[in-house]
Amino acid sequence: MTRPPRFFCAAAARRRGDPLAGTAPFGLVWVLIEYPGGWPPNGFDGLDLEPGVKALVFSAAQAVRARILLIRRHGRRSPGEPRRWAVLRYGGSGGHRQRWGTWSQDKDLAGVVAALGAPGETGLPPAVLVCTHGLHDTCCAMRGRPAARALSERRPELVWESTHVGGDRFAANVVVLPDGVYYGGLDAASSVTAVEEHLADRVHADHLRGYTDLVPAQQVAVAAALQHLGPAGRHAWAVTATTRLGDLWHVQLAGRPPHPLTVEVEVRSARTPPRQLTCRGLAPSSAVVHEATSLRLG
Repeated sequence: MTRPPRFFCAAAARRRGDPLAGTAPFGLVWVLIEYPGGWPPNGFDGLDLEPGVKALVFSAAQAVRARILLIRRHGRRSPGEPRRWAVLRYGGSGGHRQRWGTWSQDKDLAGVVAALGAPGETGLPPAVLVCTHGLHDTCCAMRGRPAARALSERRPELVWESTHVGGDRFAANVVVLPDGVYYGGLDAASSVTAVEEHLADRVHADHLRGYTDLVPAQQVAVAAALQHLGPAGRHAWAVTATTRLGDLWHVQLAGRPPHPLTVEVEVRSARTPPRQLTCRGLAPSSAVVHEATSLRLG
């Protein structure tokens, strides 16, 4: 008997033409914990840490809706190098905040709890995360590792491999934090281009999944403005009004010069037929997608 071909969710999504825009999960605070060993399928939850410390970190993160991600450098880790942790906060155009520390014993992770209650520093360089969480989804490893390698060769001080960031079928996924910007559908070359342009404060619509401080329809509206008017800085477009009537959204954006004063974007949402959305998905499921149907300059 001939076996059916192996299913890869990222390849299937590309064949279907699943839209990237509007797929970034909401988030304003992230906890990063360097863990160079093997990652469990469920990331931080599956680590064999001292239960009291683990519960303390989890509850403190949950209180501020922070996402906990495990990170590691691409390639071999230098012996004796301390493991790092970080708390990153999105701060809008007013400035993001970060606090970094190190840990060698489980009890040292109590520093994460303290950092979640402290303001943090501004002006630090961003962290560039590439999802390579193969035990969570095969495509994350297959497509993420070449991107991580290419980015690490270019920006070794900024780039980390990470556990699941969401959207397996959009692998390779790259997230820039605490900017809160998701990119997807990348390969080695396009990941380098996207990150270099991002660091130059030129966000392109190509490969943009969205901004984590916006809801999906707003993310799509910003992507439409970038597609129509060209790349712009992370905070070049501000959402000033959003209305919804059923599946139809109207999003108003205000731009900074040289962009038009306002842009009105109509966005329509729809639910897809049930599909297998991840490599390990046991049952088909549907997803809500958003599409910009019109754009008007004010």
